[in-house]
Amino acid sequence: MSSAPVTVVDHPLIAAGLSILRAKTTAPDVFRRHLQEGAILLFAEASKKFQTAPIAVETPLASCAGAVLAKPIVLVPILRAGLGMLDGILRIAPDAGIGHIGLYRDAETLRPVSYFDRLPVNIAAAEVLLLDPMLATGHSACEATSILKAQGARHIQFLCLVACPPGIKQFHGAHPDVPIVTAAIDPELNTKGYIVPGLGDAGDRYFGTG
Repeated sequence: MSSAPVTVVDHPLIAAGLSILRAKTTAPDVFRRHLQEGAILLFAEASKKFQTAPIAVETPLASCAGAVLAKPIVLVPILRAGLGMLDGILRIAPDAGIGHIGLYRDAETLRPVSYFDRLPVNIAAAEVLLLDPMLATGHSACEATSILKAQGARHIQFLCLVACPPGIKQFHGAHPDVPIVTAAIDPELNTKGYIVPGLGDAGDRYFGTG
């Protein structure tokens, strides 16, 4: 069985914004803004194939054909760094449902530990976007996707700013049906499970706790 696609969004605004996110001198307020803007551009790519249904629209001058989304949208950030991507996407999809999955990474095993999940009841009928700035080891994304599927989600995409080959391999080994949309694929992980060159700990940088 072949894996779902990995889409690297080739856009000058993403390239410029990602460079600011990577820079260690970027202040938290600037980091927040560019993480949110990057998430919007990833969402634009991920939503390109969303199905629509036709409607009639009355403009001030005449009637014309229009469209509405055929399925609801559900955004699910992996706490806590994924919240930064949620804030951006909600600017252009304010009607989206919101779920939360809480995972933390055990410092010794680098494996995720689940401590919270709360998802909308309509998740089975929705276009579900799982959000986390980094796809590093892939274990957290795998666990979160398993939680989504266990609660009925059928149409899932994973959005991240930076991925790496080990994380992609791990994720698609467990969930070959779930597309990945990212801004960059970096070459490797270090011994602590961080993407190199990466951008550091996105949660700490976003919330100013690093």
